[in-house]
Amino acid sequence: MDTKIRKELETIGLKNLGEIKQNLTPELLVEEALFNGEGVLTDTGAFRVVTGKFTGRSPEDRFIVKRNSYEDKIAWGKVNKSIEPEVFDRLYEKVLAYLEGKKVYVFDGLAGADEQYQMQTRIVNEYAHQNLFMHQLLVRPTAEKLENYAPALHMVCAPGFKCDPEADGVHSDAAIILDLEKNIILIVGSSYCGEMKKSVFSAMNYFLPQQNVLPMHCSANTDPETGSVAVFFGLSGTGKTTLSADPARKLIGDDEHGWSDTGIFNIEGGCYAKAIRLNREQEPQIFDAVKFGSVVENVEFFPGTRKIDFYDESLTENTRAAYPVEYIPNAQLDGKGGIPQTIIFLTADAFGVLPPIAKLDTLQAMYHLLSGYTSKLAGTERGITEPQATFSTCFGEPFLPLDPMVYANMLAEKIEKYDVNVYLVNTGWVGGPYGVGNRIKLSYTRALVSAAQNGELAKVEYEQHPIFKVSMPKSCPGVDAEILNPRNLWEDKAAYDAQAKVLAKKFADNFKRFETAPEELVKAGPVAE
Repeated sequence: MDTKIRKELETIGLKNLGEIKQNLTPELLVEEALFNGEGVLTDTGAFRVVTGKFTGRSPEDRFIVKRNSYEDKIAWGKVNKSIEPEVFDRLYEKVLAYLEGKKVYVFDGLAGADEQYQMQTRIVNEYAHQNLFMHQLLVRPTAEKLENYAPALHMVCAPGFKCDPEADGVHSDAAIILDLEKNIILIVGSSYCGEMKKSVFSAMNYFLPQQNVLPMHCSANTDPETGSVAVFFGLSGTGKTTLSADPARKLIGDDEHGWSDTGIFNIEGGCYAKAIRLNREQEPQIFDAVKFGSVVENVEFFPGTRKIDFYDESLTENTRAAYPVEYIPNAQLDGKGGIPQTIIFLTADAFGVLPPIAKLDTLQAMYHLLSGYTSKLAGTERGITEPQATFSTCFGEPFLPLDPMVYANMLAEKIEKYDVNVYLVNTGWVGGPYGVGNRIKLSYTRALVSAAQNGELAKVEYEQHPIFKVSMPKSCPGVDAEILNPRNLWEDKAAYDAQAKVLAKKFADNFKRFETAPEELVKAGPVAE
């Protein structure tokens, strides 16, 4: 076995390695990580690590190698920064030299639960806990699958290697680089586990559309009785993980999916949930998933214990918990579902002007997918004193190698082909902006989402919002009808109208970036004047 894996790793330049630990169980990886001093166990058995100065992804350090074979396909710019092939090759050689003689951990995983589209993805890690993370986050192959395993994508992750920005042609001592011709992902300098997860997703966002599969930054669940599927798009803090982990439905996945002509499938085999302020009362399934085999990042303990204080954000507000999907009691373990009947775009509107739920037509769905709106709150980031509109194309712009219109057009085709209902759900503020109004009750949001999923909202009357032009239901079971039109909850109606126009203009200004968008798509957005 050792000779075989050594020869295989030599094909990507990894030579003269020390001990190679391949496809270890979670138990053995935890032992290795403890022996290496990489972290400690919590009172529930989860493995806790501190990731140093990188407590989140580092977009400035992410590059795609500029190869002739795909140069004209990539949407180059601030998100997809290019690095010349010779610069990458030189840095890669230095990393290979750094790893010589070192012990490495190898996990042979799969990206994609659907065998027709899955990508065999081999992970090579310097740290055992990162190998455990990827073991839990990717789809885990069967023994039969491993017998004929031939990786199509390799990741080499060496956080201990620090770049010299000037000499290595990168931004800092960390670098996350995708070579989409050689199918190699290189991650150095940062030990934040999310870089690995999202780099695989970025690669899938490049490869899947070539197979007519729409990659989506969304969670998904299914009704165990009817088989109906709902997908949830949304940026961090909008409730994507919380709302998809519904006790009445089976969770397909919490973050990344592909949509083919036969249905959807989870790209992953695990979940990577935000852990800040996690508690059993509001999110019991996620809370109970933080146990042996899970990896938690940058959480702090109550003094003198190994009990996690989930409300402590002294290291970062972006605390995280990673665990296999089977840790969620009602998970759809095969990671697959049928054609979605319901699409939900989640936004936490801190301006307090968007409806709690609104129905979108196909053009509006394209517009809001391309916009990817939510808002940052005062106090969550240094220097933010009032709500700020945030736009991230397809609710996942940092992971999109291709032109966003590629993904938007694919979504529109599927909405039309399968007659899918699309809703915009505001999990943010009503009755006024952040600091004045109140955050909409989670019980209301759950009731609205449930009505959307089970078809009840398809039967009610609607009225059009005069500024955002979306269709607002006049009634919904289990929800006070007064809150369905957000203007009703503002004492000062003129102030609501003014605030709504402010946000509408932000939408319009952001959408100007889509220079090739047809006029009918531009007009699907809110009235900005």
